[in-house]
Amino acid sequence: MKKIYIYALASLALWGAASCKKPNDFGSTNVDPKAVNIPIPAALFANAINSFGPYVTTNTYSIGPGAYAQYFSETQYPGTSLYNLPQVDFTGVYNGPLYDLQNVINLNQSKNSVAAAKILQSYYFWILTDSFGDLPYSQALQGIKSINPVYDKQEDIYKGLLNTLTAAIASMDGGSVPGDLCYGGDAASWKRMANSLKLLISLQASKAADNDFAKAAFVQATSDAAGLITDNSQNFKLSLPGGTSNYNSPWYNLYNGRTDWAESKTMTDMTASLNDGRTVPFGGSFTDPNQVKGGTITSNVGVPNGYDRAKTIAFTSANPGWALVLRADYRTQASSIVALSAAEVLLALTEGANIGWIPNTAMLSNYQKGIQLSFEQWGVADPAASYYTNANVVISIGGANNAKNIATQQWIAAYPDGHYGWDIWRKTGFPVLSPAPEATNSSKQIVRRFVYNTNEYTTNEANVRAAVAREKGPNAGTDSQDNTVWWDPGR
Repeated sequence: MKKIYIYALASLALWGAASCKKPNDFGSTNVDPKAVNIPIPAALFANAINSFGPYVTTNTYSIGPGAYAQYFSETQYPGTSLYNLPQVDFTGVYNGPLYDLQNVINLNQSKNSVAAAKILQSYYFWILTDSFGDLPYSQALQGIKSINPVYDKQEDIYKGLLNTLTAAIASMDGGSVPGDLCYGGDAASWKRMANSLKLLISLQASKAADNDFAKAAFVQATSDAAGLITDNSQNFKLSLPGGTSNYNSPWYNLYNGRTDWAESKTMTDMTASLNDGRTVPFGGSFTDPNQVKGGTITSNVGVPNGYDRAKTIAFTSANPGWALVLRADYRTQASSIVALSAAEVLLALTEGANIGWIPNTAMLSNYQKGIQLSFEQWGVADPAASYYTNANVVISIGGANNAKNIATQQWIAAYPDGHYGWDIWRKTGFPVLSPAPEATNSSKQIVRRFVYNTNEYTTNEANVRAAVAREKGPNAGTDSQDNTVWWDPGR
């Protein structure tokens, strides 16, 4: 019964907090004089930003996809990396940060607060829809008006996200953004971030059928007067104060008492094969005595992907300096979390030029600049000229290996954002990944989507079954982790 009204909870809370005009007005009889009884948009927005960090670091929406993209390996109790059924309950996102942001929108304190809330909401929805496919969107977040929202087709969600971002950019004025923990309230930075998000979302649809709307959004974002993120000082990142678990970097919390995850051998092998300097900050040694206190001992001994518990423990025991995710000084309590980087934007522009969405006049310079910005982001010196001529890095106008090499650089630059790394691999097929040798799912193939939680079948059965009937892939019409989301070409 609790679950049935999950989509309505925040609406009722807002009604109760913001209004005294109920069917029967009892005045202040039940009002706690010490409590905050009127929602504060800035506080709601700040909470939604603070909640965002785990979605690009260590929670189910990133750490699991990071295992599928072979950024990470499990070290203690392998399950996710062996492709156990990824049945994730998404209602916590709806009745948590998405509702906080919807309340900011409904309160309508200022144009900028509403616009920024819609931009951040779009990022959350992007993560959700790329994880599952079809989801509640157009009828979601309406409270008791829609307790059983339809599951919109992912194509329609993508159109909605791109239209929302365009409108949000246009609506922002010269004022500040209350509660902004990322850009200090600077509206111009939010416009750049929204354009950059449009770029990544639209490009994700580049292999889908009928993607003209996505190409148009991509082109528009590249020419919009608000600009794009093209320098690391403009990165969309969350800087945390540290001090308590709620305000620590999620990467710090991941290793504060346990060591269940490692950098994968797939990633360490890749950076080693390219003589890539980013290998230094990407992995920290398990033997570092300051591994949760900012130590600087690096490791490029990745843990093999997809081994069972016995083989994994045998490997880590034989290699005591195996690599944790990130060197310890990149996962202190107050380490920043980068959610959208200049490197990702420049590499997206490179891909857009390579597929003919925009002119290729700046393709080569954007590619090299994107790689340089990624090295700079990680505090690593620019690669030598020979790096760019490596057969597994070099691109040229019309080059046969462009798609592979661009996607590989995108995959490296996105590390350790598992959601985006999984997106890159599913869309492009690069880098070429071998499924887990000890996979436990029947197909033995890498997971391509999350399946819907069983609670959805109990509380919103007709709509979830309609979504399942639309699924495509090897098990079309069923709720399968082997099926593909709308933009995924499958292989």
